[in-house]
Amino acid sequence: MELTVNGAATYAYTGGKPFNPELPTIVFIHGAENDHSVWGLQSRWFAHHGCGVLAVDLPGHGRSDGPLLPTVEAQAEWLVALLDAAGVEDAALVGHSMGSLIALEAASRFPERVSSIVLVGTAVPMPVSEALLTAARDARPKADGMVNVWSHGARGAIGGNTVPGMWMMGASLRLMERAAPGVLHNDLHACNAYARGPEAAAAAQCPALLVVGSRDMMTSPRGAPKLAAAMKDARIAPIEGSGHALMAEYPDAVLDALRGFLIAA
Repeated sequence: MELTVNGAATYAYTGGKPFNPELPTIVFIHGAENDHSVWGLQSRWFAHHGCGVLAVDLPGHGRSDGPLLPTVEAQAEWLVALLDAAGVEDAALVGHSMGSLIALEAASRFPERVSSIVLVGTAVPMPVSEALLTAARDARPKADGMVNVWSHGARGAIGGNTVPGMWMMGASLRLMERAAPGVLHNDLHACNAYARGPEAAAAAQCPALLVVGSRDMMTSPRGAPKLAAAMKDARIAPIEGSGHALMAEYPDAVLDALRGFLIAA
């Protein structure tokens, strides 16, 4: 599905069903240097079980036009413009990594537009090492390799794809390599610079679910209890053994966590 958001063509995958804004809407938000495809299983399930689904490509990512947005705050504002363009009054937001910060920021600033949030592979704050930021700016292949290694737990490193014959880490690397120059540095810098996390967590009034991988080296699960405690109504769904690429390593477990939270909500 193609929408026009702030004057730019924007792509949103609808899960194989025509989008109906009258249904309960779920917006899936990808992380750094990714696109809508990371939500393949989860978006399709909800689209075929009574929900309207928008798995978006953020501006300058995937199939979406428009300039890259340099801050989490700007991306949260863009997300509300997306809801307007789709004719959606309010939606549940499901974000991974950088996308989780976007969902949190949107929930804190636009409470009337956000019914619930799911933060997958999240951390507040979300610092990025200077070595990775420098590599993302000056040596992108090296940075892609660093992110790919750090994003997968043991299951991803030795195979473990739920689809026989598919190479999990290879697929993740190819996805990153498809992105335009500058995307990774823009996204990592936005995560690193986002300072409103604690304030946004305290301000968010909607129900929240934190889906965390026990082996996540990019956003440590150790901070999840503190983040959940800072929010009005939050719970934690741990996924044992998963690294940061939860939707690739444990797609069914992520779907089960989302189903248990979003359907009940």
